[in-house]
Amino acid sequence: MIKFMAAPLQGYTDAAWREAHSSVYGGVDVYFTPFARVERGEVRRRDLREAALSTSYNLVPQIIFRDMMEFDMLVDALSTQGHRRIDLNLGCPFPPQVHHGRGTGALVNRRLMEQVRDRVAQLSDIDFSLKMRLGVERPDEWKEVADVLADMRLTHVAVHPRTARQQYGGELHTEVFAQVVAALPHPVVFNGDIASPADVEHVAAMAGVEGVMAGRGLLARPSLAAEWRSGQEWSRDERLGRLLLLHKAVLEARAERISGGDKQLLSAMQPFWHYLEPEIGHRTAKAIRKATSMAKYNAAVGEIS
Repeated sequence: MIKFMAAPLQGYTDAAWREAHSSVYGGVDVYFTPFARVERGEVRRRDLREAALSTSYNLVPQIIFRDMMEFDMLVDALSTQGHRRIDLNLGCPFPPQVHHGRGTGALVNRRLMEQVRDRVAQLSDIDFSLKMRLGVERPDEWKEVADVLADMRLTHVAVHPRTARQQYGGELHTEVFAQVVAALPHPVVFNGDIASPADVEHVAAMAGVEGVMAGRGLLARPSLAAEWRSGQEWSRDERLGRLLLLHKAVLEARAERISGGDKQLLSAMQPFWHYLEPEIGHRTAKAIRKATSMAKYNAAVGEIS
């Protein structure tokens, strides 16, 4: 059976969410951390805290970089933590990152990709994978580095078949995705617009696909992987019951970590529901967004039924 991978999303899939999700639902083969990065000349400490090794679920940290100095700093910091698998972010579409040569901006930098290929060959004690888009402006830009990617030692390549300019909208270039599968010798994972068990099945049937990766779809339907593995869609009552268990576990974990009072905890918890409005209803989602205290927040959550 193909692998099901949980894509990272900044501000959503933190350690608290990953730990709770793996416990409440299961079904995910591997979780990736939101990307670790270099800021003001050093690896962000909170990124390293978020990437702490877990004994309860399968975790791979992801890094984003614009040059070999950043690459080496990040790999060294994570390997010192004990990580032996690292994912390379070559697909972040956000303009501030792309314009500085990171994410998809790094993918289209052939010289940098050649340097990464050579360094990965040297670091034989670490397994690398990567997540990519098709290009910054055009869906054929990946072809300019296809030979370099093909020579890179990778456990898999996850492909979101859009350009950075498309962000998360517009058509998925599935015909170009098929070209990527044909061009690379690595196992290829499909990422993008996977929102239901039927979507997973559709992707699994695509030629050459060895895995699926869901991010926004998994946040909107946390039971997605579990439903797909069971071969049966859950009722809304089943989904809501498990969703409230997930929320309870995430709230408890974040409350232990956050010491700044209601305001900070509230700002940490409100995004939990961002992708769940279709599940809980507009009225409840609006009450959660407008809550100005944890008491009001808890009251709004308590109305979910």
